[in-house]
Amino acid sequence: MVDLKNQYLKIKNEIDDAIINCVENTQFINGPSVNTFQNALQSYLNVKHVIPCANGTDSLQIAMMALDLKPGDEVICPAFTYVATAEVIGLLGLIPVMVDVDPNTFNITAEIIEQAITTKTKAIVPVHLYGQSCDMEPIINLAKKHKLFIIEDNAQAIGSEYTFSDGTRAKTGTMGDIGSISFFPSKNLGCFGDGGALTTNNDELAYKMRMIANHGQEVKYFHKILGCNSRLDTIQAAILNVKLKKLDEYIDSRNQMSKYYDLKLESNKKVQIPVRQKNSNHVFHQYTLRVKDGARNDLQKYLSVHKIPSMIYYPFPLYKQPAFEKYVPFDFVIPNVEQLCSEVISIPIHTEINLEHMNYICEKINQF
Repeated sequence: MVDLKNQYLKIKNEIDDAIINCVENTQFINGPSVNTFQNALQSYLNVKHVIPCANGTDSLQIAMMALDLKPGDEVICPAFTYVATAEVIGLLGLIPVMVDVDPNTFNITAEIIEQAITTKTKAIVPVHLYGQSCDMEPIINLAKKHKLFIIEDNAQAIGSEYTFSDGTRAKTGTMGDIGSISFFPSKNLGCFGDGGALTTNNDELAYKMRMIANHGQEVKYFHKILGCNSRLDTIQAAILNVKLKKLDEYIDSRNQMSKYYDLKLESNKKVQIPVRQKNSNHVFHQYTLRVKDGARNDLQKYLSVHKIPSMIYYPFPLYKQPAFEKYVPFDFVIPNVEQLCSEVISIPIHTEINLEHMNYICEKINQF
């Protein structure tokens, strides 16, 4: 699904020099590369503050801690997403309210969110799934109306840009109160281990999140609040400094690949190719098909026989995971999410794939 080896080989000299420089400097925690990366990412995203942290899951948790949400408060999130989105809600004693998504974009919408708002609702977590922004303008208006916080789960969509009705544009992760980013190796901007960051234009939240990520301290050994230990490793920051310069190139490459897949697969009536929103570009962290007539699992087996990797993101709704049983009734069902979990399949899309690979993949899908 991802060819990290060949991606590395193309930038080997730059990566190796960056790592060796960190080792020789021996500033392994909060070394100069961390600050350099923070500033570079702030500039790239056009956001006031970037707070590096240890991983994407931590970034979600730190965000919710910074908003002073209290046990029993409800946080709305999609039921069709990676577990981390709802996991941190439960870990903090909050109530994850899992809702439907648009079956075409796979993203949460303002209309869906509004149906789930109660007097206990305090925040919304829109997930920009697979690399495409949620339709944020109606969500922002809804949040203002009900005085709710917005935490953007931007783990899969860094670099995606949303256009508002007045023509202004903003990168995902910069439109809500806080944005959450993952630098897991398979992401479009991935490091060589775990890494994450938070984004915000709010000075007070930025100040607080920096403290939370550093044991609740601003000055060493003086702890103002309870926090955690969540720092972006200096070596990982050095790697990200190199790869951030390539991010737009990687995104362009993924978009060219997606267009080629579209061309080869759009006439196949048994699959639905990815649907693009008119007011958002897609960075294609994943190229995800919907397979009709209950044939998804058989297609995956067929592809495997022909040495073609594929992944199902996600095979089960969050509310069907044992970890979340206590948050929903026994017979709780969201039809769109259930259908997506039985239909979606993602095929390889990465910066090292070539036309021969893509032709072979599409040929086998069409043959099936």
